[in-house]
Amino acid sequence: MNISRTEQRVLHVLALGGRIHHERTDGAKITAITCVTREGTVLSDCTLSVFSRLRKRRLIESRSGSPYRISKRGRLSVRAQLDNQG
Repeated sequence: MNISRTEQRVLHVLALGGRIHHERTDGAKITAITCVTREGTVLSDCTLSVFSRLRKRRLIESRSGSPYRISKRGRLSVRAQLDNQG
């Protein structure tokens, strides 16, 4: 499966314990998202289009209205990379 660089970056943050908070309108459509790392910083690379692509491929999931986290399929798809907290 071809995953872009920004999608890989978001999946890597989620694999390290991050989450994606979402906001909905009156209907069921998601209008705004915020990707938060484990430390509490916001990842600016995570846009609504990247989020929808990850969700469409079932690489992220939400259970009973909780924030989106990486799915098992996403964990298997993410490429290993060094943790750049140096």
